[in-house]
Amino acid sequence: MFKLDKKLKVGIVGATGMVGQRFITLLENHPWFDLVCLAASPRSAGKPYEEAVAGRWKMETPMPDSVKNMTVFDASEVQTVADQVDFIFSAVDMDKDAIRALEDEYAKAECPVVSNNSAHRWTEDVPMVVPEINPEHYEVIKYQKERLGTKRGFVAVKPNCSIQSYTPVLTAWKKFEPKEVVVTTYQAISGAGKTFDEWPEMVGNIIPFIGGEEEKSEQEPLKLWGKVEDGVIKKSDCMTITSQCIRVPVLDGHTAAVFVNFGTKPSKDELIKALKDFSGKPQELELPSAPKQFIQYLEEDDRPQVSLDVNYENGMGVSVGRLREDIMFDYKFVGLSHNTLRGAAGGGVISAEMLVAEGYITAK
Repeated sequence: MFKLDKKLKVGIVGATGMVGQRFITLLENHPWFDLVCLAASPRSAGKPYEEAVAGRWKMETPMPDSVKNMTVFDASEVQTVADQVDFIFSAVDMDKDAIRALEDEYAKAECPVVSNNSAHRWTEDVPMVVPEINPEHYEVIKYQKERLGTKRGFVAVKPNCSIQSYTPVLTAWKKFEPKEVVVTTYQAISGAGKTFDEWPEMVGNIIPFIGGEEEKSEQEPLKLWGKVEDGVIKKSDCMTITSQCIRVPVLDGHTAAVFVNFGTKPSKDELIKALKDFSGKPQELELPSAPKQFIQYLEEDDRPQVSLDVNYENGMGVSVGRLREDIMFDYKFVGLSHNTLRGAAGGGVISAEMLVAEGYITAK
């Protein structure tokens, strides 16, 4: 078990959006991190946080009293923000080139960045990590620091929310050599930063397109399973994944229907045992946000369900069910994960915890 002697000071850049708000709720009573700085766009800068998000608080829990009167800083005033914190979470809503430039600027100001954004996911020396799957990819940070010319500063990212409900499962089954995967994801509207009040046309509706999601769903797992070679992360060619991504009228929770062919076909019992036995460094170190049981298998024919299972392990675990043989593929199953917890802000928090435990983020 890893223990931290003194809380670290953290800021949120992009604090007024849905993911920024989720970060705030997760950090309210965090045992390692003390939220001391909020930053957002110039239109919010200079306002108390409660005023900056007036009428736009999207969480089900009330806004914490501790942030209501915090003055929001301009996210572009990098040195001002960086001087106040030991590291930042990035959840800004800008175009990718602008995000890359801003996150690099924070890193060069010697402020580590743990990003929820996709902009840096394919930068070769930026680790994209699910801590239970590939924490060894943090080794690439030393090469990134050489490129940036920094001592403390770097950027680390988490992968897309759409892959969380099936990539851990395929990782747990790695010894059986999954080769071909067909996945359809049924994605909640909070993945677009929306609520039903803001997106009434989603009530009773399905939209069979989410921009960029299919490419992410097919390619990002391959980076997670890749290796650090010659100072960069080279993606794996261990399997082929094809996907469709569909927006459905659910607030929180991404469901995946998955078909798999294996190199070595296991029994159903072997697959279920592998899921139940699967754990990683977060469980070993007992990180504050780590689920005790990362993946649960549900025997009932009608599980997992969003309404019953999306908050499994405080939204940080993955639920799997309906594992059965298929007439075209070896097996098929259904997976479920919480897209704004494990898939977004919660995934960022557990990544930061791992970076602290591994010594990459320290107090100034």
